[in-house]
Amino acid sequence: MAKNASLGKARDAKEDEFYTQLNDISNELKYYKEHFKGKTVLCNCDDPRVSNFFHYFSYNFETLGLKKLITTCYKNQERDLFSQNNSEKAISLEYCGEKNGSKIPTVEEIGIRELQGDGDFRSKECIELLKEADIVVTNPPFSLFREYVAQLI
Repeated sequence: MAKNASLGKARDAKEDEFYTQLNDISNELKYYKEHFKGKTVLCNCDDPRVSNFFHYFSYNFETLGLKKLITTCYKNQERDLFSQNNSEKAISLEYCGEKNGSKIPTVEEIGIRELQGDGDFRSKECIELLKEADIVVTNPPFSLFREYVAQLI
């Protein structure tokens, strides 16, 4: 009950910055391993530099048998979880798996590009990335949740 109350307060206050814990992700997604094989996963509302979803999928890329991992974020260039989203550029990261044998994703293996727009999931370039994805796993902005789900449908 307390968890629902705090989410309700956050929704009303338009506080969208909730991040899922890595342990929670691991505990839940272990049941769906076979569904990820050969798939492109999109995290379209997660800053990959701080996102536990990006961390989980990039470090478990080969184990899950992923084809590609794409993440985008809304104008957030700071490593601070509570950034005000006031940077000039949004980014997209693309990871296609291990290339150097280290079993740890490296900067050299991750394609980083600046987006033309602000990285909003509703933007044309982010919708094109959505069309490329087989599975979407992300922390959508709670204040736009209905719009977000409607776009997925």
